[in-house]
Amino acid sequence: MFRSIRRQLLKLLLYFMAATALLVLLFRWVPPPGTALMVERKVQSWVAGQPIDLQRSWRPWSELPDDLKVAVIAAEDQKFAEHWGFDVAAIRAAISHNRQGGSVRGASTLSQQVAKNLFLWSGRSWLRKGVEVWFTALIELLWPKQRILEVYLNSAEWGVGVFGAEAAARQHFGRGAPYLSRQQASLLAAVLPNPRQWSASRPNSRVARRAAWIRQQMWQLGGSHYLNQL
Repeated sequence: MFRSIRRQLLKLLLYFMAATALLVLLFRWVPPPGTALMVERKVQSWVAGQPIDLQRSWRPWSELPDDLKVAVIAAEDQKFAEHWGFDVAAIRAAISHNRQGGSVRGASTLSQQVAKNLFLWSGRSWLRKGVEVWFTALIELLWPKQRILEVYLNSAEWGVGVFGAEAAARQHFGRGAPYLSRQQASLLAAVLPNPRQWSASRPNSRVARRAAWIRQQMWQLGGSHYLNQL
């Protein structure tokens, strides 16, 4: 009986691996119609009795401004061009910091954030982290870096019901994503750690300081020339 159960579990695991690999491969070329995080936020709003409308419009790589691409890299993952999905040094630093107690520090790369937002549920369980590792590895294996960043910028949460750079640009600045200024791009990147509480269009002092730091980091990374590494 145990051998039979083990065989069935192995089959399910193999089916899962094959199906998810095909799905990730499909999204290399096809824009994802939505994300797991969008579904989660919609369900949460229904449960709370305050339904929200989701805003999201896809912009291809060529229409996304270089300033926003570099700003997000500067803010979230400065080793994006170098790593294979995981920043080992940042993970070790986060583990050391979290053991000391106090605020919890994350170490997710852009690739991990894409995996989580696109396919998974929120939470910090070992099961979710394990599945996140699998999806991150698939994304890094099957997508070029430009595609990873393109999907990230079209899927990131930038406010209550606001997803993707196009919706964020229109919500916060009343213009399309291609027309964002360098300062506006840095402000959008600055609110990513807490997009439902912080505002890019009405930045508090913390967001303004972080945006200024991001602009400095963009310059140190080489600005748009950094994108040639992707």
